[in-house]
Amino acid sequence: MIFIWLIAIAMLGVLAYVRLAPSDPEVWHVTPKVEADKTFRNGATRRVLTGGGGLKKLETIALTEPRTEVFAGSSESGMITFVSRSRLVGYPDYTTAMQVGEDLLIYARSRFGRRDFGVNAARVDGWIDALVAY
Repeated sequence: MIFIWLIAIAMLGVLAYVRLAPSDPEVWHVTPKVEADKTFRNGATRRVLTGGGGLKKLETIALTEPRTEVFAGSSESGMITFVSRSRLVGYPDYTTAMQVGEDLLIYARSRFGRRDFGVNAARVDGWIDALVAY
């Protein structure tokens, strides 16, 4: 019985760490290196032709998403990183967007785990669909 309690306490500790671990902007608020649209095991990159003002529009769209907030940067500075958290555990995903000329570069990735099961790509593609309709 003690073994079960120890496992339960360890699991709660891991969940607390995932939810409360500090994030370093120097690690997560980095220039997106986007050559082309790509979906990988732990995230996605996208390049979107938006014309001027695409980053500000994306910021407006992203902030309507539940559990998403600005982590670092701003649309005025030309680069912004959002943190979006999962509903149950609060796993953080980071999405950095940067306006380069008329292109919007987007890099989304998970902080924990080896796979995101397509969550980041789906989120970013939803934001892009809303951006196109904006």
